[in-house]
Amino acid sequence: MNYYVTDNTAASVRLGDIPETSYAEFYADIAAKLADARYHIAHYFALPAEDRLRFFCLLLDDATGQVLIASFAMEYYDEGELPSLTARHPQVHPFERDITERYGVRFDGMPWPKPLRFPFDRFDRRSSIDNYPFYTMEGGSLHEVNVGPIHAGIIEPGAFRFICNGEQVLHLEIALGYQHRGVEHEFAATGNRLRQMCLAEAVAGDSAVAHATAFAEAVEKLAGFSPGLQLRVERAVALELERMAMQIADTGALCMDVGYQLGQVACEALRTMTINTTQAWCGNRFGKGLVRPHGTNHPLTAEKAAAVRGNVAQIARRYDEVRHDIKSSPTLLARFEQCGIVPREEML
Repeated sequence: MNYYVTDNTAASVRLGDIPETSYAEFYADIAAKLADARYHIAHYFALPAEDRLRFFCLLLDDATGQVLIASFAMEYYDEGELPSLTARHPQVHPFERDITERYGVRFDGMPWPKPLRFPFDRFDRRSSIDNYPFYTMEGGSLHEVNVGPIHAGIIEPGAFRFICNGEQVLHLEIALGYQHRGVEHEFAATGNRLRQMCLAEAVAGDSAVAHATAFAEAVEKLAGFSPGLQLRVERAVALELERMAMQIADTGALCMDVGYQLGQVACEALRTMTINTTQAWCGNRFGKGLVRPHGTNHPLTAEKAAAVRGNVAQIARRYDEVRHDIKSSPTLLARFEQCGIVPREEML
């Protein structure tokens, strides 16, 4: 099958330059490639094109660093079903679910074609979060624990349904779609880059810098602008501070979940110190306003860099003490046994 192959250095790719093939050929070739560990799917989506629906699939080749782009099309209101790639490769499931939810395309053999995001323009308006088909199990010793959709802090709304046998979690299902602010629509509706930049920062409170950086770099790439070394370093520092804050917060949440209050309180203090470091740099604890296309309004001066290094060294030392306390407690470690372990075969 013919692919459009790029090393991802070009600013954009013309849709007309992407080869179009039949679904049968697309299915066979994509399925074969995904069976090879060097390939994984980056995106798979559909776009309306007059009376047709055109599908695009982006494969990443980890061996060469290249992006392989394939395409096929079908009549917009075709009543037929397409063989499901998810049935052979589970990594495809969020993409097929999203396509079904948006356009009503049915995939034959899809293990569980449940809604994914509940966008405002979904194909089936009767489908809502209130009739979401949660996974169920039966058994006298089982119980369900529902968390959310309202949460404290800055995380996004979502329901987490646990099926437990005592303290053993047998199944966890995450259902999003409780709140839609129309971010994608707002991006498309405005040509004001500053407004788009502010939208990018507001996508998720725990990754304002990450989304802002992604948007800024996309704009710069389209404009043919290459950030200088200093700007790239500053963004890397901001991203690292954000990562540290969220990792420390997660450690504190884990401590809270297993009843280790001292660890929770210590992590909350360290997270506060981390985000306060970002605030001292740019005036906002979450780094909003720090990242902008083609430059920054808050350069990392030598004085601020020294303050960042000093705070990070102190945070690292104190976090290591928390880590040591957790690892030296057999009762705490017992409650973490088998947590976070995902077999490789389940990820392919």
